[in-house]
Amino acid sequence: MGYNESMIEGRNAVLEAYRSGKCVDKLYVLDGCQDGPVLTIKREAKKAGSLIKYVDKQLLDNMSETGKHQGVIAVTAAYDYAEVSDILDIAKDKGEDPFIVLLDNIEDPHNLGAIIRSAHQAGAHGVIIPKNRAVGLTATVARTSAGALNYIPVAKVTNLSKTIEDLKKEGLWFVCADMDGETMYNLNLKGPIGVVVGSEGEGVSRLVKEKCDFVASIPMKGQIDSLNASVAAGILCFEIVRQRMQ
Repeated sequence: MGYNESMIEGRNAVLEAYRSGKCVDKLYVLDGCQDGPVLTIKREAKKAGSLIKYVDKQLLDNMSETGKHQGVIAVTAAYDYAEVSDILDIAKDKGEDPFIVLLDNIEDPHNLGAIIRSAHQAGAHGVIIPKNRAVGLTATVARTSAGALNYIPVAKVTNLSKTIEDLKKEGLWFVCADMDGETMYNLNLKGPIGVVVGSEGEGVSRLVKEKCDFVASIPMKGQIDSLNASVAAGILCFEIVRQRMQ
């Protein structure tokens, strides 16, 4: 289904990776470098939807395993990404209402891996992550998912808000996790649904939250006001499981 995460260094090697169709999650480019070969690589990166990060020479030197990065290092994904349509097709083939987990601002690979694991165990048909401000399918994510990445597709999209709008046209409703929302036990979470979870620090962004139909809170009795993102995702996903079993 995929291949191991790896770093590709050097201009020719990186350009060949793009032209051969390898899934490059991130491209690190020496800040200020504007010569012809690098501009060509950047064009390929934009076409492929890679996240481009402009960094200083010291960071590239520290990342480099060969010492010959030539101002560019590409990081490939540990697993291939799916399309959103693939996730919908899985639900259709199973004769089930779509159940999708969408993640906003999740940058910790351990959190992403744990959420993918919980989503799979809860019977979700797929996970959607944004291209920017989010971790991709790194080797750490794969390990933390405990094998779940072999069984649940993950799609990466440019615009999470637009993806929600498109999925609404397919009949999905959306609920996001937020401490100021309605208690999740009081909401009807049956039917075609997308669950949106943000990071502990920032939560779900305002633009994404405005696209959701419901805002669900998880009842908490402690003195702190938030849960780890992967724990919150798991609790909300299994509330959907409970309601679907009724």
